[in-house]
Amino acid sequence: MTQFTPSRAHAQLGDAFFDPVDAADFPQTILRHRDQRWAERIGLGDLSETEWLRHFGRFEPLQGSFERPLALRYHGHQFRSYNPQLGDGRGFLFAQCIDPVDRRLLDFGTKGSGKTPWSRGGDGRLTLKGGVREVLATEMLEAFGVYTSKSLSLVETGEQLYRGDEPSPTRSSVLTRLSHSHIRIGTFQRLAYLEDTENLTRLVDHCIAHYYPALAGAGDKAVALLEAVVANVARLGAQWIAAGFVHGVLNTDNINITGESFDYGPWRFLPVYDPAFTAAYFDETGLYAFGRQPDTLAWNLTRLAECLLPLSSIEKLEPALNTVWPVFREELPRQILRRLGLQTRDVEQDGAFVTALFGFLSESQAPYEQFFFDWRGGALSSPRAAKSPSADHYASEAFRPIADLMEDYGPVDSVNLDHPYFAREKPRTMLIDEVEAIWAPITEADDWTLFENTLSEIAQMRDAYGTTP
Repeated sequence: MTQFTPSRAHAQLGDAFFDPVDAADFPQTILRHRDQRWAERIGLGDLSETEWLRHFGRFEPLQGSFERPLALRYHGHQFRSYNPQLGDGRGFLFAQCIDPVDRRLLDFGTKGSGKTPWSRGGDGRLTLKGGVREVLATEMLEAFGVYTSKSLSLVETGEQLYRGDEPSPTRSSVLTRLSHSHIRIGTFQRLAYLEDTENLTRLVDHCIAHYYPALAGAGDKAVALLEAVVANVARLGAQWIAAGFVHGVLNTDNINITGESFDYGPWRFLPVYDPAFTAAYFDETGLYAFGRQPDTLAWNLTRLAECLLPLSSIEKLEPALNTVWPVFREELPRQILRRLGLQTRDVEQDGAFVTALFGFLSESQAPYEQFFFDWRGGALSSPRAAKSPSADHYASEAFRPIADLMEDYGPVDSVNLDHPYFAREKPRTMLIDEVEAIWAPITEADDWTLFENTLSEIAQMRDAYGTTP
């Protein structure tokens, strides 16, 4: 049995970084989702439901971790406007542990756990629908091979909430996510705003010690950290594009320093290739549209570089920052080919293939995920693709160059085409109408069958793609 290994690493930063808080006292705690795979991996798989609810509904401390949760302090740019009044307003860092598989430091962060000093008049709560949506987002992204937080636990809390964007009153919940760091670009921005160079230095040292230990001997730690964060965030952007995913709210406080995707509000998956596709109804200018996500990540990383200026120099930081586009241009073809189960060739050829592929998807408006499903393994899947609902798209003249280019790419050993998932006619998708369909029986009849069946389908997809970490 895996042993749970707690940590208190974040507390070592000192009380300038957080505020000890208490969780809300909820009327009820009803377990709605528990990620048993990850619970077992970190040594909590044997908890009974009663014990689970004590920790992730009532937030009794996990042995060896924080005695009280920590509401983290940070600032951030929200839709490019700087806000110094942020911080954990409806969540906190409940606990930390060491992943026994790869020795990463993992955070138990909450959403909907009650008011904190940073709630700014909010109620500190999360709707049950919002919790369900976050579970669906993280499960799908993990199956697609995106580096994402995990929705470890979702507990319904028995309160009635009023929200302008949902029929009210609506049910409430508290989510616990398992994440590789909740230190954000906004964490650095706060210290830069306060001109707190001492704690900025402490934060850089902390990040290297716990998230980038290979950089411990770097001559200029600020530059080394920036370059590492840039590489991971650029890779994340490529993974989102390959998955057809739109995060929706790419504020600087939603970008963490390990390049792990987290915090899912108005997310969407693409129906068809459309660079202008947005996820949030309030994103009226399309700032965070699908095709603008890489630019936005680069803009956010520039803000991080600015924060590090007191610890280095623009002459040293600028070259590290400028690696973002070379990394992204290399990562995007790699992530696209990974999704197709094809071996990479050389940078130039792989880039030309991806350019042609997006040109076809744009012109044809073939369903985005259907394409990746149909052509898993490249030419090996020609018989499958010929039977696809999108077969007419593949029979067109516009597709011929893609077919010719795919002939040059061999399948990876793990292509796994004999998996039952690839015998389906259509892939498992998570478009907005499907999300609403999953929610409807829950809100109308407290029927969770479709939700559970959907998670089973996603688990099959994850197994087929071999993306279980």
